[in-house]
Amino acid sequence: MWPSVFVQMAAVLAVAALAGALAQKLRQPLIVAFIAVGILLGPSGLGWVVHSDEVELFARLGISLLLFVVGLKLDLHIIRTLGPVALATGLGQVLFTSVVGYLIALLLGMSHVAALYVAVALTFSSTIIIIKLLSDKREVDALHGRIAVGFLIVQDIVVVLVMIGLTALGQAGKGAELAWTALEVLAKGVSMLLALALLMRYLLPPLLHHLASSPELLMLFAIAWAVLGAAAGEALGFSQEVGAFLAGISIASSPYRELVAARLVSLRDFLLLFFFIELGANLDLGALGAQLGPSLVFSLFVLVGNPLIVMAIMGHMGYRKRTGFLAGLTVAQISEFSLILAALGLSLGHIGRETLGLITLVGLITISASTYMILYSHPLYERLAPWLSVFERRVVHREVDALVDGKERVDILLFGLGRFGAAMAGSLRERKCRLLAVDFDPEAVRRHAREGFDTRYGDAEDPEFLASLPLSRVSWVVSTMRDPAINRTLLQGLRHQGYPGKVALAVANRRDAEPFEKAGVDLVLVPYADAAREAADRLCPTDTDKR
Repeated sequence: MWPSVFVQMAAVLAVAALAGALAQKLRQPLIVAFIAVGILLGPSGLGWVVHSDEVELFARLGISLLLFVVGLKLDLHIIRTLGPVALATGLGQVLFTSVVGYLIALLLGMSHVAALYVAVALTFSSTIIIIKLLSDKREVDALHGRIAVGFLIVQDIVVVLVMIGLTALGQAGKGAELAWTALEVLAKGVSMLLALALLMRYLLPPLLHHLASSPELLMLFAIAWAVLGAAAGEALGFSQEVGAFLAGISIASSPYRELVAARLVSLRDFLLLFFFIELGANLDLGALGAQLGPSLVFSLFVLVGNPLIVMAIMGHMGYRKRTGFLAGLTVAQISEFSLILAALGLSLGHIGRETLGLITLVGLITISASTYMILYSHPLYERLAPWLSVFERRVVHREVDALVDGKERVDILLFGLGRFGAAMAGSLRERKCRLLAVDFDPEAVRRHAREGFDTRYGDAEDPEFLASLPLSRVSWVVSTMRDPAINRTLLQGLRHQGYPGKVALAVANRRDAEPFEKAGVDLVLVPYADAAREAADRLCPTDTDKR
């Protein structure tokens, strides 16, 4: 049909761009628009995308980068702090949904095996879609976002184990072989974690420091490391998602993680477009008509029941009803893994096409509906808040502890650790100011980190990097860089992020200072002129100084 793959990709991108523009004009979620593009271009529509290896490859790369960036944001301190609630919520929701879903399926007249597959399919939520939505809303680093990412990863690990078990069951069916497969999976998992721990301890820190001298080389390594982690996860029998996530965690404690994460955002979003197109193209609309009634029952259960059990568990553990509600909405859909699981069951002969069609339709309904629920989660909470108090303890001790751990205030955010910036950082520390220093020079970042400063490696001109900084907790943003272009870009980025505090910028001379003063900058520093004036005052005090 197409003269070349290049022309096919150009046509797919053109349709996706038009659909995205239309969705944005109509204020609809882009994810829903891109899934609709997949349905339109897939076998059920125009037939432009039919088992395309190129689309599948781009989709897998996008998934790998998405989970890699999530791993970058989850350092070991966050895992230690939020691990218990992520584990309890993830496993609790899996148990509740599978048991109740199984009973509903039996009541609807399904066989025991088909009911089991449907129940397990309803259990898992889409890590990829949820993290994309939370990233778009800049809520991945919020408390409910961190908890949601934690229990979604727990779900991913569980679904990998379920799929491995089903595959072994279909191939073997003997208890001894199943036990051997379980031991083999455990051994591979422990080996992978030990290998990553050794790399984190001995290889990755010096390697990253060496590569950081070239930002382009650092980004190339980050992409390669993400894909290698995903490939290792798949080769060991887990999943690409788990492997990429662990690869991100392995460099999450480095000072370069914010810059790497910020630079990967655009590439990640472009590649994820193909995932959503592929997801829509793989939906078999021909098998959906007869399953409309049961699919609505299961969809309602997922959209309402899953969030309620998450809220109940988090409320019992001492979290506020708002945090539980916002985290609970992230499990109000089934995962792309559910469709993969159903396809696996069909290939093993465990279920028929009618069960596959049912799970597919539930996926289409819940993914679309939950996207709106998450995007409008805050207005939705305001309407429902009066009825949610039953999910909150009188004393929300866990949430208070979590906020104390992760929300310390910063007095000054300092950009630039050159001679002027380094001297200012030292003086501010002498005055007991809480300081966060940022520089694009990895050696300067490393040197000041050794001296006890809280440092970040990043670019002041990168708006995605600015979005990763704790601007809401900063009193002053100070740039010691005297380049007017950099300072203008930084000022625009701060205003775009809605930064509420004060700004101080350094310039080379009074001529450069005037535009910033007119722009409303709170303090304009002219280092040489200011130093010369102070020296003159000391050498030759004025009459006012003498008095």
